[in-house]
Amino acid sequence: MPIVYTDGDIRQLMFADGIVQSEMMLSKPDYLLLEYTRAMMAFVLFQPNPRDILMLGLGGGSLAKFCRRCFPASRVTVVELNADVIGLREQFAIPADDPHFRIIHGDAVDHVRTLSAAADVILVDGYTRDGMPSALGSAEFYADCRRALRENGVLAANLHRNDGAYWNTIRHLASAFDQQTCRLKSVAGSNHIYFALNSPTAARRLLQWLISRRDGFGSRLNQLLVRSIVASLG
Repeated sequence: MPIVYTDGDIRQLMFADGIVQSEMMLSKPDYLLLEYTRAMMAFVLFQPNPRDILMLGLGGGSLAKFCRRCFPASRVTVVELNADVIGLREQFAIPADDPHFRIIHGDAVDHVRTLSAAADVILVDGYTRDGMPSALGSAEFYADCRRALRENGVLAANLHRNDGAYWNTIRHLASAFDQQTCRLKSVAGSNHIYFALNSPTAARRLLQWLISRRDGFGSRLNQLLVRSIVASLG
């Protein structure tokens, strides 16, 4: 069972004591508090005007709420396996379904398998109390994700460095997208944000080089990049 903890203006969603999955300001419920959620919004570097955003994993709905507000013309679809998590949507100020926003109770792996050229952005952020399910790191899953993306679409995945399947997941992701992947370094601690591009252009390859730089300047630049992206959207 998920745990909800409120302290002053902060409300948190946990799957075990001390392990925060999502965090919200009660006074600004669609503000992105956690660094990794801000970093995932860097997908706009590759796809600034998505028609359809598919999110795999709801949590406290931080990304879902932010995208719904910042992309009012986009259709935002969230797939969440845990009915108890969906049951907390009012506590986390997640809006009701409408023509541009909906939450589906179902298995993300099964849902993606049914899609073809249906999304411009896919955000993979599906975790349980035991970490990311193995199916969300498989070669088959990422092949299905690429098929679900439209041309010039982008996938952003939140991968935890301490996950035992981390390196295999990266290999599967890169293989499914013909090595057109990159990581936004040094912005979210042990949460590593990977982007995979469908039909990237030369300009996108330049951005791939930029956000994957290994030196200190690249890390500071990435931090500034994420802050400026979120500020411009929000």
